[in-house]
Amino acid sequence: MAARDIFVPKAESISLFLDVDGTLIDLAPTPDAVIVSKALIEELSMAASRLDGALALVSGRPIDELDRLFSPLRLRASGIHGAEIRYSPLEATRSLTSERLPDAAWIVLQQLLDNFPGAFAENKGVSFAVHYNLAGPIEGELFLELQRFIRRFAQFELELVAGHLVFEIKLPGFDKGSAIRRFMARAPFAGRRPVFIADDKMDRPGFETVLALGGIAFSVGSEMAGLSGSFSQPAGVRAWLGKVTA
Repeated sequence: MAARDIFVPKAESISLFLDVDGTLIDLAPTPDAVIVSKALIEELSMAASRLDGALALVSGRPIDELDRLFSPLRLRASGIHGAEIRYSPLEATRSLTSERLPDAAWIVLQQLLDNFPGAFAENKGVSFAVHYNLAGPIEGELFLELQRFIRRFAQFELELVAGHLVFEIKLPGFDKGSAIRRFMARAPFAGRRPVFIADDKMDRPGFETVLALGGIAFSVGSEMAGLSGSFSQPAGVRAWLGKVTA
């Protein structure tokens, strides 16, 4: 289903869950290099109002980074792939796990990446994001090395998840699907039809959760099997958002 044919629901009928990088905003060479326009911030603010608050950002970024990107706007949000959640813009962020990846693992990962010039990692406490978009065609070799890394720290039961030019090494027990279920159990989301828009195969738990709840799931950048449709790029999502809230 092309973006022009994507169903535009009435705002009062849906709960809207939005990934950020590659979905609302265009990808950049590094996470710090993304650009968030004033127009998008204003559009999200209006959307949250017209949805009676039933809008949440569901991101791999920590929530404090989301607040920085969209300042002065604060939204309901889930961060670090479901490890953090904020049920209301007026509330503090809640961490859903007290565990953290050990400093020793971070040191070993940095040493491992010395062998992959251009690759770099983010330490999110409960996960490490390994980006390799600046490192050339190393995906297969890097994946094998990260598998060895996982086995070295097997006592932590780490998960290795592949995304678009990124690998996420994370503690078990949380994902975007579980975050969406938490939101859907509460006002103002409860009783509405969930809609989730995201760009990455790492977002599959969120897609599957929304579809299981009778909702709508859209991918961005490429079509994914079993979803409700796709957008070619974030600009299409931004345009669609304005139609939903009009």
